[in-house]
Amino acid sequence: MVLTIASLAERPEMLDRVTGMADTWPAFLRNDLVGNAHYGRIARELPEYVLFAEDADGEVVAHAYSVPFALGDEGAGALPPRGWDEILVWAFGDLRRGVVPDTVSAISVVVAPHAQGTGLSGRMLAAMRDNARGRGFGEVVAPVRPSAKHLEPRTPMEEYAFRTRGDGLPHDPWLRVHVRAGGRVEAVAPASMTVAASLDEWRGWTGLPFDEECLVEVPGALVPVHCEPAHGYAVYVEPNVWVRHVL
Repeated sequence: MVLTIASLAERPEMLDRVTGMADTWPAFLRNDLVGNAHYGRIARELPEYVLFAEDADGEVVAHAYSVPFALGDEGAGALPPRGWDEILVWAFGDLRRGVVPDTVSAISVVVAPHAQGTGLSGRMLAAMRDNARGRGFGEVVAPVRPSAKHLEPRTPMEEYAFRTRGDGLPHDPWLRVHVRAGGRVEAVAPASMTVAASLDEWRGWTGLPFDEECLVEVPGALVPVHCEPAHGYAVYVEPNVWVRHVL
């Protein structure tokens, strides 16, 4: 596939087409409050960290979001257990205070539904690494959402994240892309994203009854959702996997 990859800083007129690109995220993942508060800000406030791929017909077929932040300042070099949510809070807190960043964190790599399975995710990850390197950074970190973990929602992430194939590469396809690109699987972020909502909201997102006190396996979820009918809510706490890329 012939692609042109650029940043929104270079092509600001593409903002609506990039942010409006179709994706396949489960409905419940769109309701993480931290993500809702900050994700949309990246394209407008940090456009140099939003890359997109345009095909020969001018269609946006993938995008990659990242954010700069001061890992040394915020966490003394330790990647946070609250992963994706924490990085978004740190990055925009640093931006507000004028803190000089020392690290770039991947936030998302999204491929349009019709272009999935063509190797675009790996190309966008490479472009993200190149973009960070070109801006003078020596490291990219990524709170990775393993792409096949939803097939094993009851398997502990601590076990899944470090599982390897016979060739030593990760069992999970998306983790495998990261490692092939030079990343190192480092740790689990046990509470990377949290979605807490009423039972009616969960029913609307999933079509499931959510009427018993139990762990509910939801399509697309990496771990089961805790359902509490007596209290009228259910909570999903998603673990991700920290990967470090030294540039």
